[in-house]
Amino acid sequence: MFRLGTRGSPLALTQAGMVRDALMATHGWPDVEIVVIRTTGDRVQDRALAEIGGKALWTKELDRALLAGEVDACVHSMKDVETLRPDAIAIAAILPRADVRDRLIGADAIDALPHGATIGTSSPRRAAQVRRLRPDVTTTLFRGNVDTRLGKLAAGEVDATLLAAAGLERLGRHDTGAAIPLDVMLPAPAQGAVGIETLVDAEARALVAAIDHGDTHRAVAAERAFLAALRADCHSPVAALATVEGGALRLRAQLLTEAGEQAIEGEAVGEDGVELGARLAGDLLDRAPDAIRALFG
Repeated sequence: MFRLGTRGSPLALTQAGMVRDALMATHGWPDVEIVVIRTTGDRVQDRALAEIGGKALWTKELDRALLAGEVDACVHSMKDVETLRPDAIAIAAILPRADVRDRLIGADAIDALPHGATIGTSSPRRAAQVRRLRPDVTTTLFRGNVDTRLGKLAAGEVDATLLAAAGLERLGRHDTGAAIPLDVMLPAPAQGAVGIETLVDAEARALVAAIDHGDTHRAVAAERAFLAALRADCHSPVAALATVEGGALRLRAQLLTEAGEQAIEGEAVGEDGVELGARLAGDLLDRAPDAIRALFG
């Protein structure tokens, strides 16, 4: 039986179920086994990712299981996957992308937040974007799965929080929060995308590739190339979104200082995602103030 590795959070299990169903429908398989692998990122919830190892906290245990042959493929939220991956591992497929926007829970809009509000978020990008829009607002570390964060909000620990619309919708929370327009807040690179990794030379790679959504894969590849060219890490406030328009890729992006006082934005169009991401990264860094350039490279 084909084995899918995944984290054990409700959202991760939902996404693994989406992949399982797609594989069963495509190949006519009677079942696919879902193997839950507990990650360091799930165990350590009281510190920012950047302080304890970055995005590898979500992937290293899944990588180990894949490399050891304990699973045939691993399912990831692509925004949690490092841009530099082990040579033996390939992104074999990405599912059709969901809503890429953020949702604000606790107020109807950013400008409707009360003066001096406290926003819970673990994302440097979200914190910088909110503080750029509302310098009076403060942010505080807010980690945990969706239910944990919503529980902290309900308990009054913060005035509001921000979560990805895609994750909320996949968990059936379609009416939770107010979607923030893309012209107000660009999302994190690869937000809303579910990826499946296999070993480069495994038979599983072709089996998984059969459920790949080409346009989403191209867009996410451009966003990841943008991150790689910046040499961004978990401390870096970066937003990026690529879309396929008339066969070409359009990539929009924003870099910010950690407190959001300064920002640089831009966009570029091209056919090759890797070239496009590198070109836009170079353009933004060339035009960025010193305070932003210091955060990259």
